[in-house]
Amino acid sequence: MDKTIANTIEHLKKEYAGLQLGRSSVALVEDIMVESYGSKMNLKSVANISCPDAKTIKIEPWDQSLLQAIEKAIQESKIGINPQNMGDNIFLPIPPMTEDRRKQVAKLVHELGEQAKIAVRSARQDEMKSIKQEKEEDLISEDEQKQAEKEVQNKVDIANKTIEELVKNKEKEVLSI
Repeated sequence: MDKTIANTIEHLKKEYAGLQLGRSSVALVEDIMVESYGSKMNLKSVANISCPDAKTIKIEPWDQSLLQAIEKAIQESKIGINPQNMGDNIFLPIPPMTEDRRKQVAKLVHELGEQAKIAVRSARQDEMKSIKQEKEEDLISEDEQKQAEKEVQNKVDIANKTIEELVKNKEKEVLSI
């Protein structure tokens, strides 16, 4: 369960890093899947990604034949930025955020936080079933069952508090850029 919670929180942090907030960040595009030689690969595996300034992302494919595939993948992604094909690399100009876009992103921040909480609750439910099963099979006593359930709930409470803190901080960042 500890690993599931840690993975959930790490996934949430990664999702938040990939949100378009009006300034360039390689995290915004590095995990976009690109069609490459008959298989899908993430962008960071097929190109060099850099931020020459705060409003631009530069993508230099290692193989120039992938330029069109990278451009297509970016257009189909949910980041909402039109790539500019410069012949040997792609530039992504990061548009400034409007008030409406800030509100949309803030809403998305809350949705992602809620999804993380659901994953934590699901892990708790699985762990509680496991504890109950152990009790039914007389592998643990009733006191051990109560103690184990209490420990699980403490872990869940800590995880939820961490998620709430991440949501609050990210929302503040989104609304104050």
